[in-house]
This record gives sequence, C-alpha cells and structure tokens, in this order.
Amino acid sequence: MKRYAFIILLFISFSGYAQNTINNYKYVVIPERFNFSREDNQYGLNTVAKALLEEKGFTVYFDNSEIPKELAGNRCNALNADVVQKKGLFVTNLTLLLKDCKGNVIFKSKEGKSREKEFAASYNLALRDAFTSLNDVPYAYDGTVSEAPQQAVAPAVAPAPTPAATTTPAVAETKEAAGTLYAQATANGYQLIDTSPKKVLTLFKTSVQDYFIADNEASHGIVLKKNGDWYFEYYKDNKLISEKLLIKF
Repeated sequence: MKRYAFIILLFISFSGYAQNTINNYKYVVIPERFNFSREDNQYGLNTVAKALLEEKGFTVYFDNSEIPKELAGNRCNALNADVVQKKGLFVTNLTLLLKDCKGNVIFKSKEGKSREKEFAASYNLALRDAFTSLNDVPYAYDGTVSEAPQQAVAPAVAPAPTPAATTTPAVAETKEAAGTLYAQATANGYQLIDTSPKKVLTLFKTSVQDYFIADNEASHGIVLKKNGDWYFEYYKDNKLISEKLLIKF
C-alpha cells in the first residue's frame, strides 16, 4: 500500500509541475545583456528577442526598465528569458530558456544554429532558429497570478481598478536619409551601395517580409519598412536611432 501511495503522490506532483506552462504568464523580463555577450544588446540580439516574444503575445520588459505595479509587487508573475550559447567550431549555437522566479525552466527551445561567417548575421540567424520552437507551442494567457515567495499582510482595502498594461514602442531619434542606396543581391540578402560605389550596409533576410538584420560594422540593428519608407534602427549609447534610407532594389 505504501508503494502505491508513493506512486500516486509522485504522479500528482508531476502533474502539478506539468501544468505550469507559458500560458500561466503574461509578462516576460529579458536582460539588456546575455551572459555570452560583451556589451548590452550586442548584435541587436536582446531587441530581436524582445520583439519575437511580443509577436508571440507576451508583454515584455527589459530588466532595467520601469515595470507595472502588478509585476513589481510580485516578480513571480513574469517569466525570465535567457539565451545561452554552446560553443562550436564554425557554428553558432543558441538556446532560448524561459524560467520562473525560482529558476525552474518552463520552456526550452531547440538549439538554434547558424554557420554564417559574419558574427552579427550568425548570432541573429541562430537566435531566430531557436525561436522557431515557440511556433509549436500555443500561447494564450489564462489569467493565472503566481503566489509571491513571501506574502505580506496588506490592509483589506479594495484596490482601485488599473488599466491593462500595454507595450509601448521605444521613442527613437530620427535621422534623414543621406542619399540613395542601391541594393545588390547576395546569397542571404542584399548589400547596399552608394554612388562612390562603396558598401554602406549589409542586409540579411529573415522570416518576416520587409524585415532585415542589418550590419554596417559600426552598428548592428534591423532594417524595416514603415509607412512605405525604409529605416535602419539600432542602439547607440543606449539610445534608439532610426535612420531613414532611400533604397533602390
């Protein structure tokens, strides 16, 4: 009997753990810098990861940004995103982890891989490859509120209703186009040439139309189309820069 009781208890415990899924979480907190990176948002990885999680339906905040009271009062209401690297020869390997506030792994992606020679492209393509694992997992927040690690005794006062938290885009410093750039097709995208001719920017295709990983050696970011115009967006000194481009394809 003791043996059967133990098996039943083990099954219940496992079932309770299995029910803890990404659907229990509305928020995801992502670091400004992954452990393998040498600088904040290196190669634009953190910005790309935030955008991909938001596309999935999560409300995402960087760990150094202002967060809503609902989350500030209980960090267990958020998943913590991390990307880990496995070193390999001539290949970039990245894996996405989503952990709860106690460090339990709620979701682990496949190992995203890329053999691109350029670091910015290789890391971005490996990250996007890892994120494709999320496509196989349906997500819809079920309204679960996690229990805080330590409960504080609060007065029995009905809280005032608060508006639902929304994700607002970052405010960018806009720069006008410097001149017309001509797109030359490459194996993975385009290179943009000015009238010199000189290569100004390298674009790498992604799975999203009119959305490219971009690299001009000095800055790493994205090129995207907004309201019919092309923009190169990247971070410089922790400030988002949006540079308008005139591209002839």
